[in-house]
This record gives sequence, C-alpha cells and structure tokens, in this order.
Amino acid sequence: MTVKNVTDEYYMRRALSLAWRGLDEARPNPMVGCVLVQEPDRVVGEGWHARYGGPHAEAAALADAERRGENVRGATAYVTLEPCSHFGKTPPCAPRLVEEGIARVVAGSVDPNPKVAGRGLEILRNAGVQVSAPCLEGECKRLNRGFFRRHTLNRPWVTLKAAVGLDGRMALPSGESKWITGETARTWAHLLRAEHDGVLVGVGTVLADDPELTVRHTCGKSPLRIILDSGLSIPPAARVLRGKCLVLAAEGDEAKQKTLERVGAEICRLPGKGGHVDLGAALGELARRGVQCLMVEGGPKVLSAFIEAGLCDLLTLFTAASVMGEGPGLGSGLRFDFMGDAIRLREARSRRAGDDLLVEGIFECSPAL
Repeated sequence: MTVKNVTDEYYMRRALSLAWRGLDEARPNPMVGCVLVQEPDRVVGEGWHARYGGPHAEAAALADAERRGENVRGATAYVTLEPCSHFGKTPPCAPRLVEEGIARVVAGSVDPNPKVAGRGLEILRNAGVQVSAPCLEGECKRLNRGFFRRHTLNRPWVTLKAAVGLDGRMALPSGESKWITGETARTWAHLLRAEHDGVLVGVGTVLADDPELTVRHTCGKSPLRIILDSGLSIPPAARVLRGKCLVLAAEGDEAKQKTLERVGAEICRLPGKGGHVDLGAALGELARRGVQCLMVEGGPKVLSAFIEAGLCDLLTLFTAASVMGEGPGLGSGLRFDFMGDAIRLREARSRRAGDDLLVEGIFECSPAL
C-alpha cells in the first residue's frame, strides 16, 4: 500500500539523510539509510551503507542498536530501499530483520535489481512482518537514479553539463572557452564530477583544451575519465591519459591503439554509426562496467548528439552574465522546423552560483524512474 503517514515520512527523510553519507564509498551499490524506531517514536538505532562490500544499512542500524543496549524486537524499520533477499558480499537483510523480531518495515521503494525486485518484501510479509511501501518513493528513487537506470534500461543516468554565456554560446569563434563562469560555478562543477562514476568528453575537447577531468578545488573522488574518439586521434601526451582513462573508439589502426595502451589508456572498440561511436552501445558498455551516473562535459557536437539520440536525463547548465557573440552554442547542429519540436525540460529550477546562474531540468525524453 502507499504510505501517506506523516510520521513515516519524517523517519524516511531521516533515513534519506543518512543514506547520502555513503556517496563516495557505496558505489556501485545503492546508497541506503535505515532508522529503527520503537513506540512511542524513539529511535533505537540507525545506519547507512557506508562502503561497497561493507555492512548494509539494516545491519549497520542493528549494530548501532546493540551498541546502545537497545531492544529492537517489535520495532519499525524505515529503509530507503527494499531490504535485499540474496547473498552477495554480505548476507541478505530481509531474513535478518525477521530474525531480530522487527514488527514493521517501511520501504522507500522496491529494488529494481532482478535478484531482489520484490522478493525481500515477500520474505517479510510471509514471516508476518507488516510491510508499508512505497514511502517518499520519488525521493528514494532519485537518491539512486543511476542504480535504477542501470537495472531498468541497461544504461547510466546521463547528465549533460555545460557552461554558456547569456546568448547560449559555449565558446568564442576561436574555440576559447576558459573561463566562461566564475570560481564558485567551477567549484560546483567539480562537486558534480565527484557525484558521478564517469565523466565523458569528445576528443575535440581534448584537442582544444587538454583537460584533466579530475576532481579539484573540492573534496571527492575523481570519476572514470571517458573519451569518445572514433578514430583514435587523441595524442599520447594528453593530460587526461595520466590517470585511469577509457577511450571509446569505432575505428583507428592497431599502431595507434598500441601507442595509447603503452601510456596507460584502455581502448574499447564499439560499433560505429555515421563515422562516430554508437552512443547506445557506448552507454551499454559503460553500464556493464558499473558506471551508473555519467556526466557528459563535451562540446556542442557531443552534447547535441546525446540530445538528438534521446539518451540524456538531466541538463545542468551554468550561465554566466556575459554576452559572447559569435561562436558555437548549446544545441549547435540541432534543427527544428516547429516550436513544438523544440527540446523541453521538466522540473526545471534555477539558483545562484556566485555571480552565475545554474539551471537544471529533466529532459522530456528521460523516462520516469
């Protein structure tokens, strides 16, 4: 049944806040939080999935209750994601909750992983545990939107990130684009990188800017660096190759590949389409490798290609208070004959980023989670 109980929503929000603490270390597992509550409204334990391979949120909450000397029998467990039902790196959580005498479980959402997908809730119900689900389902799914995308569409959640002037230009006619936005916006952009498993650009961006694509100016892990390079034209001295880097190619001779592999690049050959790497095949390969949240930071051509293919979910657009004049812009290469065909966003919002403006919204083509 759908939960609309104010108390349940309160504790689920508390579980959501705990889940975020696993941002850096839980991936590729989902971030999950758990709060154990005894009547009348007394928290006896709480926990979150802190790291991949470590205890799940439910086990962490039970251990917390034990440290506090609390009895969990008869308690309600608030969990942002359905308790698992299978052995992985840790034992399943649903049977453990039954063994500990939990009387009621409030789950934020059903687990999309085919190994679970309702089986955890079924175990609980069959054991006589009262189950209420979903609760704050939208927020719980957004918490792990990459995990849901990977298990339902076999691709990552794709965020297109760009910086433009007020006139929508991403660079000057010469190609110069450093720096469009101010320091605050650039710091935010690095925070966004740290929230993603992979960051992708086209080889044109590498040739023009020689980026590192690492997390700097802030805390967080650098994501996997991914280059779309159909013909293997990336120079071996490119700074992006100084760390772990995956090059997605459709063409290019063996000599070029061996040269790039000698400097540490991993080359992945994929089907081509129109002389370019097939984006659908690229996203499928990245999902297979465990990339669940992908940020595309490419130039106008790469961004437009993802939009045209309908393979994008979120637009994160930093807009500077400047007019840049002639030059490539966001959406260059896209053509629409009618206003009704224009690309639109839903759930759009804006906020200040220092002296700049950040606009975010979900693409119409992005399927619901």
